[in-house]
Amino acid sequence: MVTFYTIAKTAVKTILTPAYRIHVTGLEHFPKEGGVLLCSNHIDNLDPPVVGITANRPVRFMAKEELFKTKWAGKLMRGLNAFPVKRGMSDREALRNGLRMLKDGEVLGLFPEGTRSKDGKLGKGLAGAGFFALRTDAAVVPCAVIGPYKIGRKLHVVYGPPVDMAPLRERKASAEEATEAIMQAIGKLIKEHSA
Repeated sequence: MVTFYTIAKTAVKTILTPAYRIHVTGLEHFPKEGGVLLCSNHIDNLDPPVVGITANRPVRFMAKEELFKTKWAGKLMRGLNAFPVKRGMSDREALRNGLRMLKDGEVLGLFPEGTRSKDGKLGKGLAGAGFFALRTDAAVVPCAVIGPYKIGRKLHVVYGPPVDMAPLRERKASAEEATEAIMQAIGKLIKEHSA
C-alpha cells in the first residue's frame, strides 16, 4: 500500500539528493528487521528529511510539540511518521511511545544532542538516547551527517555498525553512560569520513 510517507519520501529524495549530491555509505549495517534506534548528529534543519530518505526503512522521529499545534500541521507531521515530544522536560507519553515503537520492531530516529550544533561540532548527547537503548533490545545504529549543506556540494550520510549495548545492559549502566557510548560511535564516523 502506498502511504503519504512513501510519497513524501520519494518526492523529498528526488529534490534533495541531486541538490546536495547526497552520498550514502554503510547501509549494510542497517538491520533489515527488528527494532532500531537510529542516532545521528544534528547540524541542520534538513537533517530529519535527509536521514529519513537515506535510511532503507521508514523512520519515526520525535519532533518538538510546537510543530503539531494546528490540526493541519499535526496531520502532516503524523503523516511523515513524526510524533510529538515536549522539550525541556521529561515527556512520559513520548518515552512510552518510543519504547513501544522499538518493541514493535520499528525504527526510531533521534538526534541525541537535542538541538542543532551551532558550530557543526558534535555536542554532548542527552540521556534520552541511552534510556531507549537500555530499556529495549533494539539495535543501536549510529549515523553521521557530514556537511556542509550547500547546493552542489557533496553531503555525506554514513551509517555505522550497531553499537554493542549488551555489556551496558548487563551491568545496568546509566542512561548517560549509554548515550556517551552512542555519541562516541557517531564521533568516530565523523572523524573517519570527514575530508
